[in-house]
Amino acid sequence: MRLHYLFFICLAVILSCKKSDNQGGGADTTFSPTNATVDDDSGKSEFKRVKTTPVIKISFDEPLSRNSVPANVDLHDYNLTNVPVNFSYTDNDSTLVITPISPLKYLTIHSVQVRENLTSSTGKKIDAGFQVRIITEMDSSNKFPIISDDALLDSVQRRTFRYFWEFGHPISGMARERNTSGDLVTSGGTGFGIMAIVASVDRGFISRADGGDRLKTIVDFLTNKAVTYHGAFPHWMNGATGATIPFSPNDDGADLVETAYLMEGLLCARQYFNQPDPKETDIRTKINALFNSVEWDWFRQGGQNVLYWHWSPTQNWIMNVQVRGWNEALITYVMAASSTTHTIDATVYENGWAGNGGIRNGGAYYGYTLPLGPYLGGPLFFEHYSFMGINPNGLTDQYANYQDQTKNHSLINYQYCVNNPLAYYGYSDSCWGLTASDSYPPINYTAHAPDNDKGVISPTAALSSFPYSPAESMKALRFFYYTLGDRIWKDYGFVDAFSLDKPWFADSFLAIDQGPIIVMIENYRTGLMWNLFTSCPEVKAGLTKLGFHAPYL
Repeated sequence: MRLHYLFFICLAVILSCKKSDNQGGGADTTFSPTNATVDDDSGKSEFKRVKTTPVIKISFDEPLSRNSVPANVDLHDYNLTNVPVNFSYTDNDSTLVITPISPLKYLTIHSVQVRENLTSSTGKKIDAGFQVRIITEMDSSNKFPIISDDALLDSVQRRTFRYFWEFGHPISGMARERNTSGDLVTSGGTGFGIMAIVASVDRGFISRADGGDRLKTIVDFLTNKAVTYHGAFPHWMNGATGATIPFSPNDDGADLVETAYLMEGLLCARQYFNQPDPKETDIRTKINALFNSVEWDWFRQGGQNVLYWHWSPTQNWIMNVQVRGWNEALITYVMAASSTTHTIDATVYENGWAGNGGIRNGGAYYGYTLPLGPYLGGPLFFEHYSFMGINPNGLTDQYANYQDQTKNHSLINYQYCVNNPLAYYGYSDSCWGLTASDSYPPINYTAHAPDNDKGVISPTAALSSFPYSPAESMKALRFFYYTLGDRIWKDYGFVDAFSLDKPWFADSFLAIDQGPIIVMIENYRTGLMWNLFTSCPEVKAGLTKLGFHAPYL
């Protein structure tokens, strides 16, 4: 219903038809539009950033029959709901002036529809109907009362946590993939949700007892019901039965990267729930068993110096995806090296993940040097998922300074949006952040990045970057909340994504996007998850084995 004929394409077709008719010497029986103007802008089929009280003018090459206008010209919104308007005329009735009786809605698509039965004063008809599309401007007023930045951070963490707490699966306690997933739960998203539970207990959003109860439900389910493959969990499973739900036709078994995210969360919880009472002791015991059961080394597929992402009980290694950097999967090698039962050595990390230095970038973008990764850094989740647990501050190895990597990637992403080379409406120093998220149809989901920019901002990108770009992230948070809050601030926090250029606003929430918001804001505020994860003796040994250096090792 949002498709429209381009005004001047239609105009060209109409004029072409008239020329063809006249070549035969017959009388011309049609008339044509010559221009469309909205306020002070003209010569387009689509007008953006239009005031909510526009003056719309459509000019024709002959005077109109006023009696034909009401039945053949209307203004409607994207739901095809008619908007009441007044009609007036200038230029001896050759220009139709359309003014809405009431202000239009902000950031909404409207179309002026001109139908084929519109006639001129001499009885001629337009050969083809056409539309002029209008997208109204953003309402820049504050939607909520101003509160302190600390109170705002509290509010974001608390409300976003509701996704995992109130919407957690009623049987397994695990995180559903998205807010429409029913029984489908996600392993990696649950790892993020577990860290969100820990942060929320520490913030006092829920009690330690309630947080422990939920965590026990999750670890009992993972221990007793969830199907595993050489100790690794599938990407998706049924939250009631534990049965694997295929992520794709050939991805119906182990997902080593999702398993690493799950273990990242479980180890943080093990370190936090450290009391000697029976419940917390049982939680720690089961987490240790789950972690020790993962056969990380088996996923070298016959002893190769690289880890493989998937294994299928029906298709074996058919996916054949190697876990190589730079991307979101560094945590997989850290977890594998940290295992005391199925470990890997540094050669697997160096040859597999690092490609013997192939992960290096070294280029400068917008004045920031990027140690690792693709051109302009790629989507920002590369710097979030692994570093929810791994503290990049002061962390180095032979390939990079990870404090520089995480900070500079974030600032490159920020500066790209500020520069806005594709001229998308809304991008600014207050509205930035490109990462994997939902997108408008027919794209639906993609890894938004400077080299894959669709005009879509994902709130998790800027908000999960708080530890790396605190001033820039806070500015984005204020804009998301105060200016866009009536559109994107919902029951579970900020919706997954939006485009002011389209305009389009998701109604979805994803576990892998909501979780990092809570956890990375907490790392920015207190370093809680970083301190917990890097306090694990296994993690210290694993990072050291792979050649990392940091003050906390």
